[in-house]
Amino acid sequence: MNIVEVRNLTKRYPRADNKRETFEAVAGISLSIAQGEIFGLLGPNGAGKTTTLEMIEGLTDIDGGEVLIAGLDVQKEPYKVKQQIGVQLQANEYLDKLSLHELLSLFTALYGRNTPPETLLGKVNLLDKAQARPNRLSGGQKQRFSIACALVNEPKVLFLDEPTTGLDPQAKRNLWDLVQELNAGGMTIVLTTHNMEEAEFLCDRLAIMDHGKVIAAGTPEQLIHQYARDVPPVPRHGNLEDVFLHLTGSALRE
Repeated sequence: MNIVEVRNLTKRYPRADNKRETFEAVAGISLSIAQGEIFGLLGPNGAGKTTTLEMIEGLTDIDGGEVLIAGLDVQKEPYKVKQQIGVQLQANEYLDKLSLHELLSLFTALYGRNTPPETLLGKVNLLDKAQARPNRLSGGQKQRFSIACALVNEPKVLFLDEPTTGLDPQAKRNLWDLVQELNAGGMTIVLTTHNMEEAEFLCDRLAIMDHGKVIAAGTPEQLIHQYARDVPPVPRHGNLEDVFLHLTGSALRE
């Protein structure tokens, strides 16, 4: 069963050199995302990944095509859709006068939920930071807190936009563990990333975008077999990141 259906999705913007003309940032793409899978959206900068994600989430107007989430039309029923999804953005701004506990209490009240902040903070391993303010968190802690905020409404689909950008190997691996734990609980997760190792490690299926179009889609294994068969086999040993984690430990120390 598909929980997300994207059909002929299109987004146009005025050209920088001629405002009377437009270009297609997203050029009629179609995607199907199954319930309970981790789906990755890959592509170089400017490929249209974030714009696509924002249209699916209802944060950016759709110029053409349609998006259905859990059977709901994003354009026709945006408020009902927002009750089904959680969104973690690349950058977030919070009220720095409030603690993490107070912010989550505020967000749960706005959504009409009663999930205790302690439960949400526990899921992202930030319970010991409950009374801290957002501006006192490290980069990895901020990313985990933004995910806690996205979980306030108990979403069926969680959207993550480059969730590990700028994180050190320890924080990145711990965030991967969190994503897998949430997915194991039945949550569908859609993420964008520039990290090919991350995509291969986490994603059940993925789509690769370039110039506003999907140019390939499938499981990581299918794509490697189809497009990279002649690449020499990976050496039978770890990489430098594994060395770093072995020497410094993988436990959170933030």
